[in-house]
Amino acid sequence: MVKSVFASCVMAAAAFETIPLAHKPLDLKARATMERSVKLTYHEDGTPSSIVINDFQDAQYYGSIQIGTPAQSVNVIYDTGSSNLWSSNKKPGLFSTHKYYDHDKSTTYVANGTKFSIMYGSGPVSGFYSSDTIALGANKIPDYTFAEVDDTSGLGPAFAIGKFDGICGMGWDDISVDGVVTPLRALAKSGQLEANVFAFYLGSNGAAGELVLGGVNPAHYSGDFTYVPVQQSVPGKYGYWEVKLDDFQIGGESVTSTQKVIVDSGTSLLAVPSAAMKTIAQKTGAHVVSIIPPLNREYMIDCSSDGPDMDFVIGGKTYALKKQDYIIADSTSNADDCLLGVMGQDIPAPAGPLVILGDVFMRAHYVKFDLDNKQLGFAQINKGAEVQV
Repeated sequence: MVKSVFASCVMAAAAFETIPLAHKPLDLKARATMERSVKLTYHEDGTPSSIVINDFQDAQYYGSIQIGTPAQSVNVIYDTGSSNLWSSNKKPGLFSTHKYYDHDKSTTYVANGTKFSIMYGSGPVSGFYSSDTIALGANKIPDYTFAEVDDTSGLGPAFAIGKFDGICGMGWDDISVDGVVTPLRALAKSGQLEANVFAFYLGSNGAAGELVLGGVNPAHYSGDFTYVPVQQSVPGKYGYWEVKLDDFQIGGESVTSTQKVIVDSGTSLLAVPSAAMKTIAQKTGAHVVSIIPPLNREYMIDCSSDGPDMDFVIGGKTYALKKQDYIIADSTSNADDCLLGVMGQDIPAPAGPLVILGDVFMRAHYVKFDLDNKQLGFAQINKGAEVQV
């Protein structure tokens, strides 16, 4: 239950609604068998038409969304790095915990049938478009076009062992596959939100979190927000929640020259260019798990040793990650060994190179996503209040 301090703040603040997010951390063995997911498609002039980066395997934060009449509840990852809504429509096996959408059970379903396909790192996720009433919390959007997915092979084991049944993209319009109106844009156009903003509070160590729609939760941050304008992902296109990165330092020394950074709830770790990854491993004392793929993608670090801060300078202000913020305990390994919450990932120009601030960063800093003003707000996070799932 949310503590009483939160209840008192709600009455004094603008109205907002929270969607609880459950947290499923995955161990090293499970993560190592799963592909990184990157999608890049291009126009004839060489500019990306759709850019989606997802990394669901390291830790999955998922919440419910309702589709159809009467409402069918499915669990989705609310992903700021993509912009489409899809749900599985396949009835799960006897021992599966997955949910699914069945349009035959909805009185508001409208057939569309146009093919839907998105290419992830290990293969396609595909199905077809349909229209139905969806609800994000109490916010209902009638006749919304989304995808029913019957082929999730592109997510591999991430879907098979995961707790999510689909993805709800919270990114910008220009990376929506097939130009479909994004869930975020549809929600804004509906006029139901007090403000067209949202914010995440991500729980740590398996704890629950929440997605706030229409405002921010004063129980989870203190002080004022510092705002930074969102910039175009490629010339003429807004896709990611991307801002200018002034610097990324460890021990007062820069570790990368890239000046582009995105905040992506669908990427569980920090993601940096491969060249920077080598420097970070050296400065933090991390070592690769194995030279044999896929374990060569993962780094281990002594849990109890001293470690430097990672400092991200954005809008002239420094946002630090302490060592306890960027290491992840692995229940299957020696108690003295932790996973380094950073991975190397090279995104080609013009979208990249990029630094991606995934869940590792979002657990340590409260981030406000402001659609109307095209800006991100950063505030001091408070980790005390409980969240009910």
